[in-house]
Amino acid sequence: MILVRGRAGGTELTGTLYERGERAPSFRGAPDEDAAYVWVCDEFYEVDSGGSTQLVDGREVNLAFESPMPRGFDTREQALDGAREHVRTQFARIGIDPTAVALEVEKDASETGG
Repeated sequence: MILVRGRAGGTELTGTLYERGERAPSFRGAPDEDAAYVWVCDEFYEVDSGGSTQLVDGREVNLAFESPMPRGFDTREQALDGAREHVRTQFARIGIDPTAVALEVEKDASETGG
């Protein structure tokens, strides 16, 4: 597994990229098991009321979450590009400039025995 994390506005979002041979979550809407890479991450957007409250950039933001929409990719490069874009988009949906998002990509240590 590869973790892709974005940080901005005092909060962070982390998604998981499953590589070929790893068991990605299976549920309705999940990509074909034959996809070489499967990206799974929360999706959310700002709402006027309700939802979950999160402190972002010093202001309270009400977030509504959508069901994660797994996406399949053929190559590692496509998968990482798609993951980075997804994370930036989620921050943009709550009013943070996507270029302000600090991105980090790391191999999950629990998967590598470290």
